[in-house]
Amino acid sequence: MKKKKKVLVTGAGGFIGSHLTERLSFLGYRVKAFVHYNSKNSWGWLESAKCKEHIEVISGDVRDTDIVRCAMQDVDIVFHLAALIGIPYSYHSPEAYVQTNTKGTLNILQTAKDAGVKKIIITSTSEIYGTAQSVPINESHPINPQSPYAATKAAADLLALSFYRSFNLPVAVIRPFNTYGPRQSARAIIPTIITQILSGAKKLKLGSLTPTRDLTFVEDTVDGFIRAGESPKAIGEVINLGNNSEISIGDLARLVCQYLKCDIAIASDNERKRPGKSEVNRLLSDNSKAKRILGWQPKYTLEKGLKETIAWFKENKEIYKSGIYNI
Repeated sequence: MKKKKKVLVTGAGGFIGSHLTERLSFLGYRVKAFVHYNSKNSWGWLESAKCKEHIEVISGDVRDTDIVRCAMQDVDIVFHLAALIGIPYSYHSPEAYVQTNTKGTLNILQTAKDAGVKKIIITSTSEIYGTAQSVPINESHPINPQSPYAATKAAADLLALSFYRSFNLPVAVIRPFNTYGPRQSARAIIPTIITQILSGAKKLKLGSLTPTRDLTFVEDTVDGFIRAGESPKAIGEVINLGNNSEISIGDLARLVCQYLKCDIAIASDNERKRPGKSEVNRLLSDNSKAKRILGWQPKYTLEKGLKETIAWFKENKEIYKSGIYNI
């Protein structure tokens, strides 16, 4: 029997990272999970994952060359997901985003180059496209970051592709559109809606209600990452992962209310709105490249994904502080 590859997942304690780590472990990969160091020795969402006894956990910081070099020893594939992701917080602390998202990615790339890693999957974001200039958005769409978060992720993408072109580093850039599902941060739109409703709020407070998003369930996103890790055709490519469908924030909120059988007023709260020029008004993916190169296509409908997500949040609502708007 062929021995499975050894992989490193950075950001393994986060939302997508924990699901990816879990799936890789179940598939028989030898997994190193890189989580952010903290004084409590917490592994984030991996604490509730079903694969803890089968993975090697390394606590550290992607900005730290020494620990990254240690983590990357004898690794075949690196899935780099570690990042600061909250868009509102990037308005307050752009320096932190540059250090983690851009310089942290540079550290991963340089270390992977020295270590001779066979494949590096860089996690991008649809936010770097900005408001759609043409739809559906394919990988040739202009890059137009509208927030410090998006700008640091765009810089990381371009660094990764420059390492591919300059040093033949085997890099693939995976660009998920809005991923959702169990374990997601309460700052994201779907958990924001669900947790407010479950808390018994009389009014649902959201940001702008008119922007549209292309939503992908986390299990589909994870499938795309794993396919990219295995496919030699992914090297040197940027690949969107999205459903090729869109829904406005207002309609999404009404849909969640329908599934939760509640009647609640929906309000656009100025505190939660992005600055006008920073709001991404429309995102709609073209996923044809992922289908062609990776053989990937989403299996979850929005209805199925939302219902699974709602069920999880019902079981875990005590984890979230829905009454606090956390940027």
